[in-house]
Amino acid sequence: MYRFGLVLLGLLALVDLATPLTTDGEHPPMSIAIGSAVVGLISLALVGLAWRGKRWPLAPLITLRLASALLAVPAFFADGVPAVAVVAAGIGVTATVVGVISVLLPKRELAGAR
Repeated sequence: MYRFGLVLLGLLALVDLATPLTTDGEHPPMSIAIGSAVVGLISLALVGLAWRGKRWPLAPLITLRLASALLAVPAFFADGVPAVAVVAAGIGVTATVVGVISVLLPKRELAGAR
């Protein structure tokens, strides 16, 4: 589950990187889109370090991915946000929670896998 979580968090980071290219300037605002891209770039670097077996990048990676998910929350409450953006925000928040939980779950060996 650990690698699955890293892949999922890495894919979310790639989506964050593309946000400035996909925004219309209003949904999300360009300042949020650029902030998301910065968070995505740093997250990708941390995913790479965690993939190589280092444990220290997990805390900042989880913090950044949760911060990115929080940047999407206003889409649920703001007026005039297109339905597609609200659905995308919901998928992103859900995927972030699944990715974080997957990274934090303890590794388990399959019975008889030796």
